[in-house]
Amino acid sequence: MGYVSASNTPTIVSSITDTFTCDVLCVSGGGGGGCGIYHGGGGGAGDVIETVNLFALGQTMTITVGGGGAGGVVVSVGQRGTNGSSSIAGTAIGTGGGGGGSYNSNNTGANGGSGGGGSGVGAGGTGGSATGAGFGFAGGTSSGAYTSPYNASGGGGAGSVGSNGGGSNVGNGGNGRSNSYSGAAVTYGGGGGGSTFGGIAGIGGTGGGGNGGSGTGNPTAGTANLGGGGGGAERFSPAVGAAGGSGIVIVRYVDTQPLATSTTGSPTITTTGGYRIYEFTGSGTIVF
Repeated sequence: MGYVSASNTPTIVSSITDTFTCDVLCVSGGGGGGCGIYHGGGGGAGDVIETVNLFALGQTMTITVGGGGAGGVVVSVGQRGTNGSSSIAGTAIGTGGGGGGSYNSNNTGANGGSGGGGSGVGAGGTGGSATGAGFGFAGGTSSGAYTSPYNASGGGGAGSVGSNGGGSNVGNGGNGRSNSYSGAAVTYGGGGGGSTFGGIAGIGGTGGGGNGGSGTGNPTAGTANLGGGGGGAERFSPAVGAAGGSGIVIVRYVDTQPLATSTTGSPTITTTGGYRIYEFTGSGTIVF
């Protein structure tokens, strides 16, 4: 109810907590590209979660920004790429992208936020499934035909599936998803392109997907802070799949609410378009 002042006049203290909603974008790390004796599939994108959280003044949100997965390598056999790491923000719990498959070791792309692309000559390689809580699609599936050129499949993106490889089919990465929580439209979560042995390497999907490698060109990594999958590689390009790109977390709320009391993790803070916007490229906290 309140307390009694020195003058014995009751002072009313409100017990109502000031709450408001925040828009949250949570993008996980992309999967690494696979690498095989002939070719490796592209890594899948980290999933892209768009959600709304209810917060109270004084409440703390803990944020984790996931890193990209490592690419596979060729030793005696090839390796599938490593899955990306999860990003977490409030109630949003993301899933890292699946690693790309590797011919003669593990042809199947890994499951993840978006699935890794399959790779396989003869046996075929199934694309990984999208298993995250946000936007994500499956990786492409290779036919497994002993037909030159040997093209691996692309990793799935947050906006579309990865292209099927095998034979002359080029394994492009799936495209990502556009989001404007930063104050401008940005595309996140592109799948990595599959590699080729003697053909045309797959192109990474829009939204940070890395390009696949060939005998004359190395694969490229997923773009940092976009959650893109890494490009796949084959034994001459240079026998190492490319890493996935790291994720990002963006929190925004209407600018009629005050600035955060404190933050850690050095987010970029802007006020534009009627919103206060906090962009985290590394893990940290925000106290409202």
